[in-house]
Amino acid sequence: MLDIAIIGGGPAGLAAGLYAVRGGGNVRLFEELFAGGQIVKTHRIENYPGITDGPDGYALAARFEEHAAAFGLSIEYGAVSELVLDADPKRFICNGKAYEAKTVILATGASPKTLGIPGERELTGHGVSYCATCDGAFYKNRTATVIGGGDTAISDALYLAKLCSKVYVVHRRDTLRASAILADAAKQTENITFVWNSVPEAFLGEGKLCAIRIKNRVTGEVSELITDGAFVAVGVVPRTELFKGQIALSENGSVITDEKTETSVKGVFAAGDVRNTPLRQVVTACADGAIAATYALEAARVK
Repeated sequence: MLDIAIIGGGPAGLAAGLYAVRGGGNVRLFEELFAGGQIVKTHRIENYPGITDGPDGYALAARFEEHAAAFGLSIEYGAVSELVLDADPKRFICNGKAYEAKTVILATGASPKTLGIPGERELTGHGVSYCATCDGAFYKNRTATVIGGGDTAISDALYLAKLCSKVYVVHRRDTLRASAILADAAKQTENITFVWNSVPEAFLGEGKLCAIRIKNRVTGEVSELITDGAFVAVGVVPRTELFKGQIALSENGSVITDEKTETSVKGVFAAGDVRNTPLRQVVTACADGAIAATYALEAARVK
């Protein structure tokens, strides 16, 4: 039986794993696809303390994984299913094998939020994307559009500006929500053009994106923005499908925890973007993971 089962291998899960194995626990991390979570989609990380070389998210995730593995963290790749949290011990299945754990840390992260407008579903993968670093190379020397005004959106725009001949940023307001350093950099980049006070109403194209119908929220004017690719960066949705109905969630679907990151079910903790946190950054996810591991170990040793 495991002392701690960590579900999710992003920064929160990997930090939890590091702290848990260093604390002497019998720990295993379960990750559906690859370590790193959403940060692997980030082209440059400049605000993680002590990391001054500005690595891309994939490289930083690899460092996290190597660090945890060096202390003995075991990682199993595969989707977790049939998770039962109110049992003692907790039970779940991964890769067809049944597991039991005294405590569980939920670090399942979040998924990109969709716009829900006409053409989005049909053209996803055919011009509409949610990951600039994944798909940006397809638009080299072409025109791309980023939808959003936060850190992710502006980071995407800056990344795409190095590849594309022209990058539009469509934002519903007339000021950016992104940090000042990112906003200033984008405004000083010659091939980035801002489309202010505007929202997308539909993605247009037959089998391939060719334009976005946008509406100006101030004037009401509707126009078509010609573009080869569109990158949606309007926030995230916590990934709670696996355990929805078993623990308390907030109105926006994130996991409610106390200051120890424990959920409404004793022995179940949550860390990172899936949690009801006011800030979703690598540094806060890692802090969550450290706290969750500390108290999960404490809870496991009481049993």
